[in-house]
Amino acid sequence: MSYIVNTLDNLIHQTAFFNLTVGNYIMIVVALVFLYLAIAKEFEPLLLLPIAFGMLLVNIYPDIMKPIGDHAAGGLLYYFYLLDEWAILPSLIFMGVGAMTDFGPLIANPKSFLLGASAQFGIFAAYFGAIWLGFNDKAAAAISIIGGADGPTSIFLAGKLGQTALLGPIAVAAYSYMSLVPIIQPPIMKLLTTKEERAIKMAQLRPVSKLEKILFPIIVTIVVCLILPTTAPLVGMLMLGNLFRESGVVRQLTDTASNALMYIVVILLGTSVGATTSAEAFLNVATIKIVVLGLIAFAFGTAAGVLFGKAMCKLTGGKVNPLIGSAGVSAVPMAARVSQKVGAEEDPTNFLLMHAMGPNVAGVIGTAVAAGTFMAIFGVF
Repeated sequence: MSYIVNTLDNLIHQTAFFNLTVGNYIMIVVALVFLYLAIAKEFEPLLLLPIAFGMLLVNIYPDIMKPIGDHAAGGLLYYFYLLDEWAILPSLIFMGVGAMTDFGPLIANPKSFLLGASAQFGIFAAYFGAIWLGFNDKAAAAISIIGGADGPTSIFLAGKLGQTALLGPIAVAAYSYMSLVPIIQPPIMKLLTTKEERAIKMAQLRPVSKLEKILFPIIVTIVVCLILPTTAPLVGMLMLGNLFRESGVVRQLTDTASNALMYIVVILLGTSVGATTSAEAFLNVATIKIVVLGLIAFAFGTAAGVLFGKAMCKLTGGKVNPLIGSAGVSAVPMAARVSQKVGAEEDPTNFLLMHAMGPNVAGVIGTAVAAGTFMAIFGVF
């Protein structure tokens, strides 16, 4: 009889109910809210769903992120996380983005680079804000990339700068704001523009030749990586993926990079990022500061892009719709779709999507360059 009682007692005490803290239960609720947003509201579900599920798993079973010990193997998601820490998954994500994205609008309208660059203002605003809040310079740099709304680059830079303790909050904040682009951006865009500006119709972009599309990723790789070699893992993979797409001679590689490989990497990256948000690591003052700084940075970046778009509108005599400036953040293609949506609310016949894709692609490159600049400043390779 005592054997049965002891066995049942052991089984009961092996359940999670006896091992979880109040913080774990709070994070489980947060994970369920994220799952609701991903499934019911469809807020960037490809990213938010695996992140939320990783968050749920680690707060029910913390050992799933247990590091490798001297005599024991690590937890399942710890191995996935190592691929984040080593910058492998973020770089592969960039290759997939390149293979999926048409750079034609940026080539057809090179002025889009200026809009993409202006939207990076949020990164540097967050950097100085983080310094003011007491973070060291490397931590501030890692946090600031959230302002570009670029999750892979945020993870890449945090790992390169040795800020793995902050990687979870940084990545979750970056991906959360990417998911919430349709909610965060429109109020800022409408506040800073007039009804007349939002209704501006832009001239059709010129056709871009196949040769231009092939040369663009090669030239960008050479120029950017010669100036900032530290950007090679991100910019190089982005341009390689796009060269797969535009060359037309490696259809199998294009399909793999933009579909199967991309989705495999999203699963591994999303669940491992979510699994860094254990209650012990996430529920603290530093995390709150990071989340707030990320929101401020994202808002500043959006506002800077719109304001620069207004300036271009004035300089061109009303030929540029300022709304496309908000797409200068790196959330591809979500931010461009938001520009289209807000413009269509004023005039359903107004098609801004392709015009907004120029700044959107420029923003991806700009965020990678900003990350490379920080790495160069701190002597990290």
